[in-house]
Amino acid sequence: MKLAVPDMISPSYFVAEAAIELGLFKAEGLDVSLELVYPVDKAYAALRDGKIDFVGGAAHGVLSAFPGFKGAKLIAAQAQGMYWFLVMRSDLGARRGELDIVKGCTIGAAPWVNMGLRGLLLAAGIDPERDRVSIAPVPGALGTVPNFGVMAAKALEAGKLDGFWANGMGAEVAVRGGYGTVVIDARRGDGPKQCFNFTAPTIATTDALIARSPDMVAATVRAIVKTQAVLKADVARASEVGRKLFPAAEAALIAELIRRDLPYYDATLSRDFIAGMTAFARSEGVLDGAAAYEDAVAAQFAPLWKG
Repeated sequence: MKLAVPDMISPSYFVAEAAIELGLFKAEGLDVSLELVYPVDKAYAALRDGKIDFVGGAAHGVLSAFPGFKGAKLIAAQAQGMYWFLVMRSDLGARRGELDIVKGCTIGAAPWVNMGLRGLLLAAGIDPERDRVSIAPVPGALGTVPNFGVMAAKALEAGKLDGFWANGMGAEVAVRGGYGTVVIDARRGDGPKQCFNFTAPTIATTDALIARSPDMVAATVRAIVKTQAVLKADVARASEVGRKLFPAAEAALIAELIRRDLPYYDATLSRDFIAGMTAFARSEGVLDGAAAYEDAVAAQFAPLWKG
């Protein structure tokens, strides 16, 4: 079986990666390989087309290939909360939470990830069109991009962007390099409160696979939950995964980034989260009308989320 992630060298979808590399899928009797499919809408398109079996990606991104969640469901969360960072050039003198700094600036973001930033700005009273905020692709981010955040950080360092909206690895590289300042960490309370539930890193699969092999899907959920528990018990195991998948510099950082994320490691897909995520998707024009909790979530696996 194949599990796709849209960004590999980052903490964003690390639980899915670690479930493979630490043998938690194998312990559940599953043979799962890791695929990199960037950007996230292409990963979900591959799921729709039967090229892969699971996507570890942004929850709202399911709608890119499955309008109204018809044909696919979320089966577990890798972690809670919108997990991207707004990082601005340090020479702009931005302070934490100072969102007005984006006015007149160019911010790099990946497809579908960019919606999170646009939604956050609008919720904070900043209109990208009126306030001349250009949310644009990161230069060079074409084809297979294993480290989108690091690529964004390098573009910032080179002066090609005023800021970027990307994963924790990119943010850490920019801050440690001295050329980036974190302005918004959406997961940890920066920005409007409702932004926390705009999206989350989740695991999704098709309705067809759930119907055909519910035991296999249940085993996948158990593997994700057990991986969260393993990393909580010994975060140093993250370095073991990093050394297998990441360049040396990023591998040296990953355990610290995962340590920071551990409080959000919970596989639950709550009704509050789905309500917030679907409201956000409607505001971004990627969901028409109401969507019930059961439209988006395979709720039969809920008993497995707490282990």
